[in-house]
Amino acid sequence: MTTNMNRRQFLESTVAAGAFTIVPRHVLGGSGQVAPSDKITFAHIGMGTQSIRELGGLLEEPSIQIVAICDPNTDSSDYVEWGKHEIKRRIQGYLENPSWRENDNGCPGGREVGREIVETYYAKQRSAVKFNGCRIYDDFRELLEKEKDVDAVKIMTPDHLHAAIAIAAMKKGLHVLMHKPIANRLYEGRLVLETARQTKVSTHLLAYGSGAANGKIVEQIKKGVIGPLREIHNWTNRPVWPQYTEISVDRPPVPKGFNWDLWLGPSQFRPYHPAYTHTVYRGWYEFGGGSMADMGIYSLWPVFTGLDLQPAQSAQAWATHTCHIADHVSRTTENDFAYPTACSQRFRLPAGEYTPELDLFWYDGGMKPRLPIEIEALDIEMEQEGILFLGDKGAIFADFRGANPRLLADGQNNPLPMEDTTGQEERRNRRENPWLAAFLAGEQSPGSFLNAAAITDTVNLGTVALRAGKKVLFDSEKMQITNDADANAYLYREYREGWEL
Repeated sequence: MTTNMNRRQFLESTVAAGAFTIVPRHVLGGSGQVAPSDKITFAHIGMGTQSIRELGGLLEEPSIQIVAICDPNTDSSDYVEWGKHEIKRRIQGYLENPSWRENDNGCPGGREVGREIVETYYAKQRSAVKFNGCRIYDDFRELLEKEKDVDAVKIMTPDHLHAAIAIAAMKKGLHVLMHKPIANRLYEGRLVLETARQTKVSTHLLAYGSGAANGKIVEQIKKGVIGPLREIHNWTNRPVWPQYTEISVDRPPVPKGFNWDLWLGPSQFRPYHPAYTHTVYRGWYEFGGGSMADMGIYSLWPVFTGLDLQPAQSAQAWATHTCHIADHVSRTTENDFAYPTACSQRFRLPAGEYTPELDLFWYDGGMKPRLPIEIEALDIEMEQEGILFLGDKGAIFADFRGANPRLLADGQNNPLPMEDTTGQEERRNRRENPWLAAFLAGEQSPGSFLNAAAITDTVNLGTVALRAGKKVLFDSEKMQITNDADANAYLYREYREGWEL
């Protein structure tokens, strides 16, 4: 090993040569410490509310060292949270300081907040470990260029930046941990997967495992408990953020310490407005992926993998609209910039080893499926979120991610009998990060990007159908809408110069 080879390069070379060995902690790390060969260094990209919620799990893991944080926002209290002072209290817990910003009535976030959390936590909890501080950046490209000893990145940004950051990191040989979706354009999702295949780095999509109960329901479906599967219905209470019906014409100043240009990233320039940022970005076609990208990947990914479902071959959407008065006439508002307040979508999925051709239905904004009369008669109470599998011989009804499943067959409503097939390895993965061992060994985790290809295509095709306003037919092999040439534009993004993918 040459003297200028960094730790990450050494690990990659030894794994590639088949000579990688985890050195016992007591050999190199000292008593009670983690050896360098057992530790993975992280750069954390994005420091908003969800990042802060999940930060504790990374900080508590002795095998992980966060050495850099990137966010175009320096430090502000204008973020959006689900409960008043939820984020501030969480930070106070990390810092063991209940008076931290006690007079701040907003919701904090930004790279300086992240650095303070990391450095204070490590100083208190890892005082015996050498730590040179957590570096901060506003531009992920600068971070990837300068941080030579980083093993992996965690991407916690708005959806429109996912592909650009993931691809850049993988091309640097870094492992990638990312929140859903992989991308909010179908083309970008495929490009991320192709880059993962070519670079062979370890990847993990954090939606993995959240819908595991739906995966167990699928195992019962494969045994024929409801006969051939014909339809899947999945509904959510999302959106839980404002849905905008117009583009604001007011021009508030860009907040101090916020690099709006870097936040836009690959997107075409538009004037700053807070309606685009901090959680509410999900409602915009340019920046988010809507309700299905937010929640459907949790619930439906294990269904796709368990049944080996392929990308949808068609998609159709029905959406709410708004109206406005112009010159004393009520007119439908044209809207090709934001997701609707509510919609339903229908996907036709091709036949496979375990299923005939089937329909997948998605509902959000309070919309739910119409139950067949024979199922409605079985005293079914539909909550705000849920999932329903319809077969020729019955149905299975469950909570959104598969909990509390009921078998509806032969005029009876009974608990679905479920075998406990959870093995020792799966139980261990529930207690630990399933991706951590994979990253350390340079292997693919069970939540690898490569396992999410079909669900990623399908979610992004739903957005194409919404924007096209019609049923679209999709040739997966050619990545082409075959019945509407104009709709193909929605598979791609219009990039700013210098940001092309």
